[in-house]
Amino acid sequence: MKLFHSINHLEIINVFKAEQWLFYTAIVLFSLCVGSFLNVVIYRLPLMLEREWRQQCHDFLEIEAPRGDEQPRIGLATPASSCPHCGHSIRAWENIPLISYLILGGKCSSCKAHISMQYPAIEAITATLSVIVAWQFGVSVQTAGGLLFTWILISLTMIDVHKQLLPDNITLPLLWLGLIFALFDTYASLQASVIGAIAGYLSLWTVFQTFKLVTGKEGMGFGDFKLLAAMGAWMGWTMLPQIILVSSVIGAIAGSIMLVTGKTRTQQPIPFGPYLAVAGWIALLWGNDINQAYLVTLQ
Repeated sequence: MKLFHSINHLEIINVFKAEQWLFYTAIVLFSLCVGSFLNVVIYRLPLMLEREWRQQCHDFLEIEAPRGDEQPRIGLATPASSCPHCGHSIRAWENIPLISYLILGGKCSSCKAHISMQYPAIEAITATLSVIVAWQFGVSVQTAGGLLFTWILISLTMIDVHKQLLPDNITLPLLWLGLIFALFDTYASLQASVIGAIAGYLSLWTVFQTFKLVTGKEGMGFGDFKLLAAMGAWMGWTMLPQIILVSSVIGAIAGSIMLVTGKTRTQQPIPFGPYLAVAGWIALLWGNDINQAYLVTLQ
């Protein structure tokens, strides 16, 4: 049975290598479905965590939850998706990535309330970035890992944008995945990966502690430390300077634009996770080329 499965896997890989159009078609279709699931993660995971933390507070303080505070259980798989305005259960044909949104005209089929553009946007972005990863690495283990890395970063980015939160439920598995891939020298050696995880965490932790000592304020969240540690685990310590530099530049530009356009205020905190995510994604795909180009300019 194992031999049969291995033969099937090899045949699929050979077909993908011979028929590139089929490979990219499969990537697009599968990543669209993943994008639809990421929308669920982005919306529900923070709610699940908030309810869990509230319950932990009640348990720790040994107090009962206020009457009427009980809420139905919610998970990533249950209950079935429904319209937040009227509670209409989303039927299968209304849940086809991108296509359903276009068919419905961006409105609920029951109450005609507008559906957020975030849903089709995340699906389209997930598919686009997935194709870029597949184009860069081809039919390989690097593509499989790169797709996981990309999908996780998309969910972290959107959660941080909405909630200024980088959940341990996502950042820590991302770190462990990086170490697992390093066992096989997929993106970095195991030694570089372990050092990268340590250096990634300690670098931002040091900045955090220094800023807090000088100003008495917290300049960033602990989730940022863990996200950079995860990137160090995936790509090794040599990529960390590039990731920090690129994310800082992107953050400075984006922050300046938001201040000028009035999208944010001077004292309002801005999540750093999205900028780390963009820089880390760029580094995974083109980091070595960027480093090589930089070294050439120094010669």
